Amino acid sequence: MSGPIHRAGHRAGRQGRTGQRGFSLLEVLVAFAILALSLGVLLQIFSRALNTTALNETYSRAVALAEAKLEGVGVSIPLEEGVYSGDPEDGMDWVISIAPYQPGGWLGDAAAFASYQVSAVASWPSASGTRRVTLRTIRLGQEPDF
Repeated sequence: MSGPIHRAGHRAGRQGRTGQRGFSLLEVLVAFAILALSLGVLLQIFSRALNTTALNETYSRAVALAEAKLEGVGVSIPLEEGVYSGDPEDGMDWVISIAPYQPGGWLGDAAAFASYQVSAVASWPSASGTRRVTLRTIRLGQEPDF
C-alpha cells in the first residue's frame, strides 16, 4: 500500500513545482538594468569610434592639401624665399613658407645649387582649438651666381 500513496504524493509535488515557472519581478528588473548599462557602454564606444573616424578623415584631407601645395612650389608658387597663402580650400587654411637651407657637413661647403626648406601648413578650426598638419621638404633651386 505504501507504493501507490507514495506515487500520488510524488505527482502532487511535481505539479506544484511546474506551476511556479517564470521570472520574478526582481529578476526582470536586474536584467533590464544590465541591458541598459551594456547599451550605454556600447553607445559610448560607437560615438568615440565615429568621432575618431571623422577626425582621421579631416587629417587625411589636410595632408592631401599640404602635399598638393608642396607639389605646387616651383610651378604655381615661386621657389623663392617668402611666405605664401591663399583662399581656404575645403574649409582649411594653408600657408607655404620657403627659407634658404644650408646643409651641414661636406655638402654645405660645395653646394652647386641653392637649396630651400619648404614648409606647408594646413589648418582648420575644431571644437578643441585650431588643428594643423605641417609637412616639410628640401627643394633645390637655381644654380647660384658666382
